[in-house]
Amino acid sequence: MARIHPPRLPAATRPRLLTALLAVVALTGTTAAACGDDQPGVTVAQVGRSPVAEMIDAPATVTARAAATLTAPADGTLTSLRVQPGQRVVKGQVLAVISSPSAQDRLKQAREALRAAKRAGRGVGVGDLGGSRRGTDRAAKEAFDAARQAAGKIGDPQLRSALLLQVDSAQRQYESAARAADRAVAAVQRGVAGLNSAVGALSAAQRLQAQQAYDLAKATVDALTLRAPIPGVVQPGGTRAAAATDLGGLLGAAGGGVPGLDPSALGATGQGGPPPGVDDAVPAGGRVTAGTPVLTVVDTGRLGLLAEVDETDVLLVRAGLTASVELDAVTGASYDATVRSVDVLPTTSARGGVTYRVRLSLGAGRLGEGEAAPTPRPGMNAVVHLRVREAADAVAVPASAVFSADGRDAIWVLRDGKADRVPVTVGVQGQDLVQIVNGVQAGDRIVVRGADQVHDGQELK
Repeated sequence: MARIHPPRLPAATRPRLLTALLAVVALTGTTAAACGDDQPGVTVAQVGRSPVAEMIDAPATVTARAAATLTAPADGTLTSLRVQPGQRVVKGQVLAVISSPSAQDRLKQAREALRAAKRAGRGVGVGDLGGSRRGTDRAAKEAFDAARQAAGKIGDPQLRSALLLQVDSAQRQYESAARAADRAVAAVQRGVAGLNSAVGALSAAQRLQAQQAYDLAKATVDALTLRAPIPGVVQPGGTRAAAATDLGGLLGAAGGGVPGLDPSALGATGQGGPPPGVDDAVPAGGRVTAGTPVLTVVDTGRLGLLAEVDETDVLLVRAGLTASVELDAVTGASYDATVRSVDVLPTTSARGGVTYRVRLSLGAGRLGEGEAAPTPRPGMNAVVHLRVREAADAVAVPASAVFSADGRDAIWVLRDGKADRVPVTVGVQGQDLVQIVNGVQAGDRIVVRGADQVHDGQELK
């Protein structure tokens, strides 16, 4: 969006002339005088002082503080649903429980393999060491591959990342132990070391692989109890992103992917919703597959705004600026807002221009009669009026008085009854009034309308 103050066009094309003219008259106490029948379109007024505020309009969306979608970590049945849609929950509260025989079976197998690995190492001959190592490598590779596949199905990105990091760490530790086993086997075969050292190194690698497989299987089973990762309000299913099914896809989608969510506050993977008219809520006793969105917790404790400011205006925006907000859904209400941050990297607006996301905190709203305005919901459309610059006691003229000449801003000033073109420096540019930093002073009489009809030295009444 461009600034709401008018561009510097020839004076005859400037808008809001009447409002600006009346503002100057009210400030100076001087009545504007028309210049006679020979110049019916030219009006003169006296320069006064006034507060001037420069505003920028930007489209915005109301955002929640955070959202987290809880997904099924494995195939199974939703055996217990302990909350209702719209219920407010606290962090750590149990929301649902999933029964997954397959996950329980994997945990049982991993536990047995761990016990076997801890007993391994006895009765192995020198000739068996090479084959035993190869068997351990194959088992380890299969276990790590299976663990990565299982972790990739976890819906919560924080839990998924933690599990994948755990798999990577386990594989590095195993490879280190395996190299030690290789060195021990080679030493035994050369007759340099005893059999016990080789068996010990090999057993250590086997135990490490088995322990990591067990830990991952247990983490999957533990995740079958869905707990609220953040406080907020519960709603069934996922966040209804358009087509993206992972966090990377959401963040790469135009407009942030999920309406009503600041991408930086997206606490879990957004999930594509069902076709229109279909409820995606999973009922108690319903079947789920790994990755099925079960519940979403939305933290509405602190609402915000995600605004898009045009590149021509964004350099005027900084943290701490105040703004007023209008919502499409609440006619006649005005809400307070404060800028929290301005993104460094740009986005492409729907109209093809370059914009920058500005994040704001949304405050209370008021209706015209002073009554408290209703609390907005995430995803509602808004317009943010950013107050980017102010001048408390400025030499102010109507925007229509300023015109461009020889590449500079100028104003017609009356000197001894004749028009004198004076270059000026413009400061804060408000909706109706413009601050003049130098060139004219309070009390000067200037042309505020019809500047394009005036020439240098022209006599004006």
